[in-house]
Amino acid sequence: MSKPMVSKGLVHVFLILVALSMLLPFLWMVLTSFKTVTESTQLDPFVFWPSQWHFENYTQVIRDNNFAVLYFNTLAMMFFRLVCGLLFSAMAAYAFARLQFPGRDLLFGLVLFQMMIPSQIFIIPQYLMVDAMGMRNTIFALVFPGIVSAFGTFLLRQFFMGLPRSLEESAILDGANVGQIFFSIMLPLAKSGLVALGIFTALFAFKDLMWPLIINPQVDKATLSSALSKIQGAYTVNYPHLMAASVLAIWPMALIYVFFQRQFIQGIATTGSKL
Repeated sequence: MSKPMVSKGLVHVFLILVALSMLLPFLWMVLTSFKTVTESTQLDPFVFWPSQWHFENYTQVIRDNNFAVLYFNTLAMMFFRLVCGLLFSAMAAYAFARLQFPGRDLLFGLVLFQMMIPSQIFIIPQYLMVDAMGMRNTIFALVFPGIVSAFGTFLLRQFFMGLPRSLEESAILDGANVGQIFFSIMLPLAKSGLVALGIFTALFAFKDLMWPLIINPQVDKATLSSALSKIQGAYTVNYPHLMAASVLAIWPMALIYVFFQRQFIQGIATTGSKL
């Protein structure tokens, strides 16, 4: 066996081991969801495989939590953040990339400055704005922070700046206005950037915990992430129930990933970022 083949085989073995190490927490979560409380906390001897499969953990969790409402709230938040974030971020990005107006560079500098500030700083002002509108405990309150994205504006601006200006000049000669140029020519050409931004927007919305926990404290207005945080007790934790609820919470995103795996990978590769 040649040396390059041996090296390639070692690389594949290493990558397989890394992949297994990342899958182990998910396997542990699924197995724990079928254990008893004693088995989930027992260390001597350590219990990896449940002695019996306790499906009642799932029935109990479903009985205690209205997952239909949690799924609806979470998916509605993801959908509206996705639509609003893509549309408004693309409009702002196109203006910063192509249009000339007073204070453009200063305003874009403020967008970049916002990206450097921890998002937790904006929670109190956003809460006061939503409360002043009387929109707490609503879907709008969940969507509000994601109506437009500084990261999305920056990302799509780079895509628009990379497109040739001859396309716009030809459209202007044909009598097209700014809106027609944006929606008919520039926006379709930024499809790869929109896909990448859509992936990040959906993932960030699905994982968002602090904002839904603060703005929608009512049980019927909660999301999956905020509901999971309430299952964990202050002093004692029923780990099988918590893990069962976690499995029920992550399967929609896992299913989306299975169907859109190629788009996920292309989107992350396009931005050069990691989750």
